[in-house]
Amino acid sequence: MLTDPKLKSQVDQLWDKLWSGGLTNPLDAIEQLSYLLFLKRLDDQENARQKQAERRGQPYTPRLPAEMRWSYWSRLTPAQAALDHLKTKVFPEFRSLSTDGESSFARYMQAAECKINKPSLLVEACNLIDQMHISQQNQDVQGDLYEYLLSFLQSAGRNGQFRTPRHIIRLKVQMVDPKPLERIGDLAAGTAGFPVNAYQHILAQHTSPDILEYDAEGEPHNLVGDLLTPLEMEHLKTEALRGYDNDSGMTMLRIGSMNLMLHGIDAPRFYYMDTLGKAFDETAEYDVILMNPPFKGAIDKDDINPTLPSTTTKTELLFLHLILRALGMGGRCAVIVPDGVLFGSSNAHKTIRQKIIEENRLDGVVSMPGGVFKPYAGVSIAILLFTKGAQTGDEVWFYDMAADGFSLDDERQPVAANDIPDILACWQHRHDPAFTAARTARLCDLKAQVAPLKAQRLQMQGEIHRLTFESVIAPDGDETVAAALAQDKARLAELEAQIAPLQAKIDQLSRQFWVKKTDIQANGYDLSASRYRQVEQDAAFYEQPQTTLNRLLELERITTQEIAELQAMTAVGCVQH
Repeated sequence: MLTDPKLKSQVDQLWDKLWSGGLTNPLDAIEQLSYLLFLKRLDDQENARQKQAERRGQPYTPRLPAEMRWSYWSRLTPAQAALDHLKTKVFPEFRSLSTDGESSFARYMQAAECKINKPSLLVEACNLIDQMHISQQNQDVQGDLYEYLLSFLQSAGRNGQFRTPRHIIRLKVQMVDPKPLERIGDLAAGTAGFPVNAYQHILAQHTSPDILEYDAEGEPHNLVGDLLTPLEMEHLKTEALRGYDNDSGMTMLRIGSMNLMLHGIDAPRFYYMDTLGKAFDETAEYDVILMNPPFKGAIDKDDINPTLPSTTTKTELLFLHLILRALGMGGRCAVIVPDGVLFGSSNAHKTIRQKIIEENRLDGVVSMPGGVFKPYAGVSIAILLFTKGAQTGDEVWFYDMAADGFSLDDERQPVAANDIPDILACWQHRHDPAFTAARTARLCDLKAQVAPLKAQRLQMQGEIHRLTFESVIAPDGDETVAAALAQDKARLAELEAQIAPLQAKIDQLSRQFWVKKTDIQANGYDLSASRYRQVEQDAAFYEQPQTTLNRLLELERITTQEIAELQAMTAVGCVQH
C-alpha cells in the first residue's frame, strides 16, 4: 500500500497526463511508464557505480553510452529534441544492449516501442519521475509505487486473464507459506503479483519483529530479511522465483519484470512461454506454484503439449494437469479456478478432480463470491489448495467466503465485512483440536444468545400480521390500530438490530466446515461448497390456515356490507332524481 500522500499525488498526476496525452489504454500507459522508470533506473545505477569508484579512487568505465543516459536526453531542449532523441537513439540502442547478467526487462526492452508522441508529455513525465526520487526510496516504497500504478488496470482483462486483487494474492501466499530455499513458480504470471508477494512473504517471515512496521491495511514494511542466511538470501533473489507469460506483444513481460525489479529482484527470471504448449517441458521443477491461470475459451488441440490430456481443450482444466506435472513430490499449490471446475459434469472435469483427490492430497477449498474480480468479471471463483503425491485425508477442509473487505460491485469500495482474517486463522489452526473446540463453544453460545431474540421476532411478526389485517378493516378515523402497528414495527426493527450482529458471527463461524472424502466421492467429486455446507434456516411466520380463512370471510362480510350500502345509496339517488 502506497502510504506517502505526496508520492500518490505525483503518480496520479503522471497518470492523468498520460491519459490526457492520448495513452488511454491502461496497459499502454503502464508499459510506457515502465520504460521511463527503467531508463531512470539505469541512469541511477550508473551514477551509483561512478560515485563508488570515485570514493575508492578507482578508474570508472561507463556501461552506458552518454547519449543513452536519462540525465542527458531528458534535459535536451526544446522538448521535441528530447522526444526525437528518445525515439531515434535510445529505443533503437536497446536492440543491441547486452543482457548478460541483466534482467528480463532489459531483454524485452529490445522490442520496445515508444508510444509517447507529444514532446510536452515526455518532459512533464520526466520531471514528475525526477521529483519522485525513486532511487532514494526504500525497496518497499518503490514496490508500493508500482503496485499503485498497477491498480489503474481497471479494464485491461484479456482472454480471461486479469490482474488478481492484491489481497487475494496475499491470502493465497499466506496459506501456502513458501519457505526461503523453495522454488516458486507461476506458469501464467501476468503482472507477476504472485512471485512478488511470495518474495515479500518470505522476507517478512525472516525480518526481526522489532524492525517490521505495519500500515493501515496490516501489510508489513521494512522487509530486510535480516534473519535469512547469505545462502537463503542469494537463492531468494536469484533462483527462487520464476514466472512465465505468453503475451506475444511482451507488454505483460515488461510490466511483470519491472514489478519484480522495483520490489528488489534485480534480474527477474520471467520468460515468454506458452506453458501449455509443446515447447514447455518442465517436470517436477517447483516446490510451490501460485497461479491465477486464464480460464476463458479453449486452446487448439494441435498446440497442446503431448504430456497433457487430449480429452479437453479448456485452459482451466489443462493448467491443473500442468501444475501437477510441474510440481515436485510434496510440492504445494494454491490456484484460482472458476466455479465450473468444482462441479462440471463432463468427464474432463471429473477426471481432474478425481486425480487431485485420489492421486494427491486436496488440502482445502475456499469458495469466493461473484464480484471478487470485478470490474473485470463477476464470475464466482474458488481457490484449490493441494499437495502433490500426498494422500487426501478422511475429511477435506472447506471455507465458504461471503465477503473480502470490499463491496462486490464494480466500485469495489472498502467495507467492514471481511472473512479473510478468519480464513487464515481457520486454515492455520485447522488441525488444532483446542481451536476447533473453542470455535464450536463460541458458536453454541451465540446460538443460545440469539434463540430467544428470534422467538420474540417470530411472535412479533405474527402480531404485525394480525394488526396489518385489523388496520385494513378498522373504521375510518380510528387510528388506534395504526398506532399499535407502527409501534410493533419499530420494536421489530430494534429486534432485527440486536439479532444481526449475532447472526453475522454465527454465519462466519459456520463458514468453515469439513466434508468426508467418501461424500465427495459419492457426489462425483463435486467440490462446490454449496453442496455440502449446512445452513440453519430461521423459522418463518406462517398464519394458521383457519385464521386466514376466517379473515377472508370477515373481509367478504365487510365487502358485502359496503356493497349493500352503496346499492342503497344508489337507489335513494335514483328516487330523488
